[in-house]
Amino acid sequence: MSSEMQTLSAEETPAAAGSSFYTAMRILPRPQREAMYHVYTFCRAADDIADNGGPREHRLAELARYKADIDQLYADGRLTSRTRDLAAPVAEFGLLKDDFFAVLDGMEMDVLRDIRSPDWKELDLYCDRAASAVGRLSVRIFGMGEAQGIELSHHLGRALQLTNILRDVDEDAAMGRLYLPKEALREAGITDTNIKDILAHPGLDRACRNIAQITRNHYVQSERVMARCARRAARSPRMMATVYRGILEKLIARGWHAPRADVRRSKRYVLWAVLRDGIF
Repeated sequence: MSSEMQTLSAEETPAAAGSSFYTAMRILPRPQREAMYHVYTFCRAADDIADNGGPREHRLAELARYKADIDQLYADGRLTSRTRDLAAPVAEFGLLKDDFFAVLDGMEMDVLRDIRSPDWKELDLYCDRAASAVGRLSVRIFGMGEAQGIELSHHLGRALQLTNILRDVDEDAAMGRLYLPKEALREAGITDTNIKDILAHPGLDRACRNIAQITRNHYVQSERVMARCARRAARSPRMMATVYRGILEKLIARGWHAPRADVRRSKRYVLWAVLRDGIF
């Protein structure tokens, strides 16, 4: 086993170890690996602010403070507890302030109101902020070219986020959210506005399968971009795509008729992604 796969200390990543992307981050050389852990920790913290409950005003204020701290980091290098671990990745890999802001803007969308059956335009904006912006931060760390990195972030970010949405319909519903676009629901004959009624509707399977096909297309486009990239730069995102596309295919095989069995990442797909890319 290469030195890149050595056991990590607890200080390196207490947060990322539970992530579906942990293996994809762990295979990176140490400087990139540590940078990804810090970016992941930032994303996790922002997501927790959005999802952990409490008054909306309080959560919006927390996100605003996070944005102010990042603005300060870029303006004069002053650090806070929120940004001290981001300073090195920002300097070493040229991470852009706008991408950090976009992630926080995506979390703000969840706080301002519980998203319920958005139109495709709003959902695409949410996917860009909540996922593709993370991709734009990540591809700089991976060492991918600018144009290819932006294109990959666009498609893979949307593929991963839509997979999460299709997987987590019941979990999101418990928080009063439904990210399935209204156009897809209407095309499947669903006109209900109550989330419980939507999730029990016989047309839900058709709506989700149509969304799944769009998601598949984003994975296909992602693969085409990665095929043009340097192998080392594409190694981690390819593993992420393999694992999450495996989840999507399991969801399609299961369907969305109630009751829905839980579908999570498979160790077999993680192993396949590692072996396919010649890590060992």
